[in-house]
Amino acid sequence: MDGTTQPVRSGTLGVGVIGFGWMGRVHAQAYARVRHHFPDLGLVPQLVAVADDVPGRAEQAAARFGFAHATSDWRELLADPRVQLVSVTAPNWLHREIGVAVAEAGRHLWIEKPVGLTADDARAVAAAVTGAGVQGVVGFNYRNAPAVALARELVTSGAIGRVTHARFAFLSDYAAAPEGALTWRYERARGGTGVLGDLASHAVDLARYVLDADVASVLADTAVFVPERLRPAGPTSGHASGAGGVPGQVENDDYVGALLRLTSGARVVLEASRVAVGEQNAYGFEIHGTAGRLAWDFRRLGELAVSRGPAAQDQPVSTVLVGPGAGEYAAFQPGAGNAMGFDDLKVVEARDVLESIRQGRPLGAGLADAVRAADVLDALVASAARGGRVDVPAGAPAGDAAPRSA
Repeated sequence: MDGTTQPVRSGTLGVGVIGFGWMGRVHAQAYARVRHHFPDLGLVPQLVAVADDVPGRAEQAAARFGFAHATSDWRELLADPRVQLVSVTAPNWLHREIGVAVAEAGRHLWIEKPVGLTADDARAVAAAVTGAGVQGVVGFNYRNAPAVALARELVTSGAIGRVTHARFAFLSDYAAAPEGALTWRYERARGGTGVLGDLASHAVDLARYVLDADVASVLADTAVFVPERLRPAGPTSGHASGAGGVPGQVENDDYVGALLRLTSGARVVLEASRVAVGEQNAYGFEIHGTAGRLAWDFRRLGELAVSRGPAAQDQPVSTVLVGPGAGEYAAFQPGAGNAMGFDDLKVVEARDVLESIRQGRPLGAGLADAVRAADVLDALVASAARGGRVDVPAGAPAGDAAPRSA
C-alpha cells in the first residue's frame, strides 16, 4: 500500500491520549490550539479519552483539559467508539504494543519517537498502520521549525552548492546529576538505547530531512558516564531525583559520537549526550557546502546563520530572522523577529496528522521516517559494539514525505 486512505473531509474527530506525562500534556494542548493557527482545517479535534496507569493522573488530566473520560487502562480507551485518533506518548517499551493495537483497532495514530526499542519495533508499527489503512505521524518535531524548513529549502535548491560535510549535535544535561532517579529511561528492556533513542533519533531525522539524503553507513562510539543511579521509591515525572533510593546499574548509553556517510556523498559528524554539563537543549546543526554554510540552534529557534556566494574564502555570515514564507511561521506570527517556541512545533504536528486524515495521504514525518531513523540507530549500536563501520540497510528515499500543501 502507498499510505493513502479514504479522506475524511470535515467534521469532529474524537481524540484519545495514551500516557499523560509532559508530552501527553503537550499533545493535548496542541489539539486545543491547532484550529487557532490553522483555521481552514476541516476537522475539529475533540478530546474524548485519556489513559495513564499512574494513579490519579488520568483523572487530573481530564479535569484540567476537558477529556470526557479518564482510565488507567489504555485498552479501555481503544474500546471507546468515540475515539478515532490516538496520541501515544507512553514510554518507549510500550510503543510497539500500543502502536500496533491502535492501528489494528482502526484508529489513526500520532506516536512519539523513537517508536519502540529497535527498528523491528518501528517496522511492526509501520506495517500495522499500512495494513489497517490508517494514517500515522511521528513526533520528529524539530523538522517543523521554520528556520529548519528554510535550511532544507536552501540545501535542496543548491543555494550553498553541494553539501560536503555537516555537524548535527543534540546535547543536554538532564541526566548529568548522579543523584537523578534510575527510571525506565536507563533500563535496556524499557528505555532501549538510552541517549540514542532519546536524542540521537532526532539528530538522525533532522540530518536526513535537511540534507535530503539517507545514511549509508556509520562509525560510532558510545559511553556510559554515570554508571549507577538511585532507584525511585514511587512514580516519577520528568527527570526526578532518586535521593534515598537503592543504587542500581545504568544499562544504556549516556553518549554517542558518530561519523556518518550519506548517500549523497556528504559526511556528517553526529553527537548526542544526556550528561553534558552546561548544555540545556543545545540542539542544532552546521552545514557546509561548496558555496556556503548554514547553522541553526534550537535555543535561537527563529534564526538561521547563512553564508552563501562566490567567495570561497572570507565569505561573510548573515543572521536571517525567519518570518512568513518560512515553513509554517505565518500560522503563528505576523513578522520576522517574533519568537516561536517548542510547543508551536507540536501544533504543526497536530496539523499534519489532521491533514493526513483529511486528505487521505501521509504528510510530515511518518512511520517510514521512524523506520529509517531506527535503522540508523541499530547500525550505531552495532558499530559501537563491533568497533568498526556498519552499513545501513537501503530504504525509501529521504525526501519521500508528502509536502504540506493542502
